[in-house]
Amino acid sequence: MIRERIEGIKPQMHHLKYLAGYSPKITAQVTELVAENRLGLVLVQRYPKAHNIRTDKALYDFTVAIKNEFMRTAQPLSRVAYDGKIHVINNALGTHTFVSRVQGGKLKAKHEIRIGSVFRDAPREFLKMIVVHELAHLKEKEHNKAFYQLCEYMEPAYHQLEFDTRLFLTQVEMAGSPYLPEFQGHNN
Repeated sequence: MIRERIEGIKPQMHHLKYLAGYSPKITAQVTELVAENRLGLVLVQRYPKAHNIRTDKALYDFTVAIKNEFMRTAQPLSRVAYDGKIHVINNALGTHTFVSRVQGGKLKAKHEIRIGSVFRDAPREFLKMIVVHELAHLKEKEHNKAFYQLCEYMEPAYHQLEFDTRLFLTQVEMAGSPYLPEFQGHNN
């Protein structure tokens, strides 16, 4: 019985690409939630609703407010936008780009943040985690200890939210966003 259950889980584990690197115990629990079609329900119970930050302007304002609260001295952002291609092209959830240009006799720097459009229909906490991650790149280019300390400074629950965001992405890939109206009937 146990062997059959474990063998039944193994073929599905390759579908948990967002959880690569997590322990077999964790991935087995998630696989069970997916198999029982309960992952979306668990997410909605923990994070009941999606945010209302729908436009690029609202996303820019949201991002700048976080930046101004925690990183006042960091260079300004020239653009923040949702990007529908980001996930497919870069296999990323968000990107931070830095462009230097010479204009006249001065060097002008532009910082842009792009967030995967999948986060338009996500809880505010997940959007904030991605924004915090990209803002941290203003000061720390690499994913090192200082980078993650800065992320935790801006969002104390950063690591839990990162894990839960990975669960959300798994749900979206397997069955769609639990925050879209067409999914709401599946929550019962």
